[in-house]
Amino acid sequence: MKEPCVYIMANRRNGTIYTGVTSRPLQRFHEHREGLAPGFSKQYGCKILVWYEVHETMISAITREKQIKAGSRADKLALIESLNPEWKDLYDTLF
Repeated sequence: MKEPCVYIMANRRNGTIYTGVTSRPLQRFHEHREGLAPGFSKQYGCKILVWYEVHETMISAITREKQIKAGSRADKLALIESLNPEWKDLYDTLF
């Protein structure tokens, strides 16, 4: 399934966060959860899906990812808290 998506993974509440974009969210989230995605998220154990946003196109998803990444940590935490104040793992609630 291809569906452009921006997402934030975390290692724990108010812990390390990773912002990413993908066209295959289920596959990508699984890779993060299982430690199959090399790099920052694997190194810091960002396995909890705490926020995501589906887009019509990859261009709009990439634009949104850049906007989020350009913001402060406080902005990212506020974004997560606005939709997921308990920092629940949203993986099991997908699509």
